[in-house]
Amino acid sequence: MLKTVLRAGFALLALTTVASAEQIKVTLLGTGVPTPRPTSFSASTLVEVGNEKLLFDLGRGSTMQLYKLKIPLGAITANFITHMHSDHLIGLPDMWLTGWLATPWASRKGPMKLYGPKGTVAMTENLTRAFADDIRIRIDDEHLDPEAIRFAAKDIEAGTVYDNNGVKVTAIEVDHGEKIKPSFGYVVEYGGHKVVLSGDTKYDERIAKAAEGADLLIHEVAVIEPELLVKNPVYKDIQAHHTSPEEAGRIFAFAKPKLAVYSHIVFGTVKPVPDIPEEPLILRTRTGYKGPLLVGRDMMSFVIGDTVEAFGPDGTKLAP
Repeated sequence: MLKTVLRAGFALLALTTVASAEQIKVTLLGTGVPTPRPTSFSASTLVEVGNEKLLFDLGRGSTMQLYKLKIPLGAITANFITHMHSDHLIGLPDMWLTGWLATPWASRKGPMKLYGPKGTVAMTENLTRAFADDIRIRIDDEHLDPEAIRFAAKDIEAGTVYDNNGVKVTAIEVDHGEKIKPSFGYVVEYGGHKVVLSGDTKYDERIAKAAEGADLLIHEVAVIEPELLVKNPVYKDIQAHHTSPEEAGRIFAFAKPKLAVYSHIVFGTVKPVPDIPEEPLILRTRTGYKGPLLVGRDMMSFVIGDTVEAFGPDGTKLAP
């Protein structure tokens, strides 16, 4: 009886996370990088649109953030990977295995749908082998559905990769460096609205063109102090794979989104700081872009309808 009540409660709360079927809700589950900071999990973005709940990247903590939102893991209808860096994938085994459990906060029905660059299918095959004993035990001991632990995975190319219930997802190839190919950004379109996620990328005009007139453009950025580039050469390699605030400002100025938001924020300072140096990030962006801009934080959300409304992690309405 208790399980039935809990399941119904989670289902009801999941249905109310989007204010209207005609709106899109976007939640930043993780805005950080590989650094294991408790204030910012690694990359993951939830897009709730119509009857679809789409997850873009599965970074550290993505399952915990969904739990906080009272969204059952099994309610995610499709998952998308931007590229094969670990901080965008480390939450995949958790989502896959935990989402299979027969509990109100999991209970995936059918295979886990996963779309990503070349290597995605091979990764799922290897994960299935790696966790073969866990899968065997749970099927035998807990009588879990073998169909729901399967992957429905696909190696994608640029173009339309998902089209269901009026929701279209298009992959756009981006430049994350010569050795990290392919890397994708994604465009989500529904009911005349458009959300664009850059993925990890250097300055790339393909993002600006894809995001032209978008309701919401979520873009990565790197802020690394010049002195640190001299002291620690690894930061030169990191910076070479990402977009500076000035370059992101040029992207925003061309695309003219209703709202631009930073997420997957890379920052490096000579003197360690506990959080993102937000002021210099904004000031550097403003050298080329004067429009609406927010620095993303974990659990910040956006509701897209006739306007774009932004809400802080505590639910407070924000003014860009």
